[in-house]
Amino acid sequence: MKSNLTLIGMPGAGKSTVGIILAKNLTFGFLDTDVLIQINQQKSLQQIIDGSDHLNLRRIEEGEILKLNIDKHIIATGGSVPYSEKAMEHLKNISEIVFLYVSYDELERRIHNFETRGISKAPNQTFKEIYDERQILYKKYADIVVDCYRLNQDQVAMEIVKSYILKGAANNNNKGI
Repeated sequence: MKSNLTLIGMPGAGKSTVGIILAKNLTFGFLDTDVLIQINQQKSLQQIIDGSDHLNLRRIEEGEILKLNIDKHIIATGGSVPYSEKAMEHLKNISEIVFLYVSYDELERRIHNFETRGISKAPNQTFKEIYDERQILYKKYADIVVDCYRLNQDQVAMEIVKSYILKGAANNNNKGI
């Protein structure tokens, strides 16, 4: 059983908030890769995009993730992380990947700053286009999928803990333990 949990999903899915709750519940450290990027670049995500482009933000994100060498952490990623196969392979090697699934309608209700939130997107790409494109990638890499429909953040965290524990028990049973 891998000792880290990585949260993936769309902007607005609750990765950072749920990640902090999980870290407290599991007595793990917490790392938000968006914050890590902002600290190391001394710019907001939106400033990085405005100063270059969305692909540069993705390159920076990949580089930061490939440097991660941590244990017993909850890792909240940026929504664009699954575009990098290298980053996702690294995360899969060091953690269980948890996809926080939130419907498009719910995300549209939650996100009001689409153009200024620092979302890695092609020029003129709509939120719906990004949503549809990323759902395939999130599902591809997920070890655990949590449908967040009608769950508050504490309930989402509890669902993740249950799935993580069950997965660990199943892995131990498969090893004859």
